[in-house]
Amino acid sequence: MESEFFGHERGAFTGATERRVGRFELANHGTLLLDEVSEIPAGLQAKLLRVLQEREFERVGGNRTIKVNVRIIATSNRDLISYVEKGDFRQDLYYRLNVFPVLVPPLRERTDDILVLAEHFLRRFARKHGVKVTGLSDSARRAIMAYRWPGNVRELQNTVERAVILSEAFRPVTAAALGLPGDLYLDDLPAPDVVMESAAELPAEALAVSSDGPRSVVRLEEMEKEAIRAALRQMGGNRTQVAAALGISIRTLRNKLQEYREAGDPVDVDLDTVDA
Repeated sequence: MESEFFGHERGAFTGATERRVGRFELANHGTLLLDEVSEIPAGLQAKLLRVLQEREFERVGGNRTIKVNVRIIATSNRDLISYVEKGDFRQDLYYRLNVFPVLVPPLRERTDDILVLAEHFLRRFARKHGVKVTGLSDSARRAIMAYRWPGNVRELQNTVERAVILSEAFRPVTAAALGLPGDLYLDDLPAPDVVMESAAELPAEALAVSSDGPRSVVRLEEMEKEAIRAALRQMGGNRTQVAAALGISIRTLRNKLQEYREAGDPVDVDLDTVDA
């Protein structure tokens, strides 16, 4: 890392077959970004401090002092004060770098930025991968806004890129394509004919309502099972289409079908020969 910062002379160490100019020298009269500055080893921190204070250094293996005038931007996702208190980061270097601090809150605290960034990444990666998606579905937007994004912008960027790759052309990106942890977010509503058939297949008591309210209550699990049964019939047993219509992942659908089988009430018993 010292050679990366300050360069080295030929023969300074094994493998140094020629002189190399370091980043500080290359950035003379310009700006140098020190990303994740908290990861700089302790031994190098003193040399970095000298460059910041004296604006001079020597290449590794060299004895000529090189003067530079470089603006420094240092970033870190760590609490540098705690690093200073533990002795892992020099206090004098911290205060030398902390001339004009800029705090960038985590993405979860900048909710107005999340969808703007997601749509920006969507357009970028649609061009990059040649997938002409038509935007984010409503469910995908809900999933993006509900997630906490512990990995901040980088995680959002990678998630959107993966979703674009997994999506079909001329269709919106779905919540399932985002692959966020858990199956907590329902995807787009199924097509109207599926909804109507699902409703028609529900037990009568689930739909019967009197002036005093529902005559009986049907468990959500039963309603879910009936909706899956109706969608399987509507899609001819094609589980990929069923999952897409119901707004769930194919993995979730398979798990549900397995649960029903284990409970002795399979909903696709007549459709096992027709699969995606």
